[in-house]
Amino acid sequence: MVETIYILRHGFRLSWVTTSWKSVTGLPRDPPLAAFGESQAEEVAQFFLSLPEDERPTAIFSSPYYRCLQTIKPTSKALGVPIYAEHGLSEWFSPVKPNTGLHPRPASASALQAYFPEIDDSWASIWYPSRKGEDVGEVHDRTAGFLDALIPEVHRRYQGAHKRVLLCSHAATAIALTRELLGDRTIPLRIACCSLTIVHKKDGEKRVLGAWTPNLVADASHLKDGNQRAWGFEDIEISASKIVCTLGVPGTEQELDEPLGLQLAEVG
Repeated sequence: MVETIYILRHGFRLSWVTTSWKSVTGLPRDPPLAAFGESQAEEVAQFFLSLPEDERPTAIFSSPYYRCLQTIKPTSKALGVPIYAEHGLSEWFSPVKPNTGLHPRPASASALQAYFPEIDDSWASIWYPSRKGEDVGEVHDRTAGFLDALIPEVHRRYQGAHKRVLLCSHAATAIALTRELLGDRTIPLRIACCSLTIVHKKDGEKRVLGAWTPNLVADASHLKDGNQRAWGFEDIEISASKIVCTLGVPGTEQELDEPLGLQLAEVG
């Protein structure tokens, strides 16, 4: 089974530098990395390349958003490990305002191969978050369900070949992933760009959730410029004790919120 999980947040994105950025794929709300973020991604690759071979990840799962795929591409190339695009690792969006449409959803792995040939489209996403957005509890529920399905599926599909996996995601999702693996949703966490969390499976544990011990948490010591744009759930906008809702993408009002949730057949 998987023994080590690396959790990486994407690098510094271009939308923090300029408001005139353009989406490479045409997907709304999907900025690419800034030049600084690309440099951070190269530093991450050098970090993984510096590890002994028996400590390097042998499977890479990434959010299908462009900035995450950009971030993990240098590591994929350096290690010779393909990227599996996984919607379960997608960005967290707060709930949409009623009748304003849905949040965006990236294209399929096959379509994204046009931009990132490192993607192996033999992996089909096992989880899809709701395009209606999520509150804080729901993003934790999503990551819990995803992890509980991912780890056994990696073992089943690859027959125990992957003991070390790397997950590339976004700040909120990375926080939720870490909390679920450590079994505590109250852990205070702030996740910086290209920071790393490393957890190891406890001896004899058969569970996935709450069955890991931390080696590093939200660590940026591998980056020349250290922590940048650290984010935590305390930074979300609250009004009347509720998350402020956001607008959906214009033109999506009639689209269906599907696929949704777990995509694996239940084992009876």
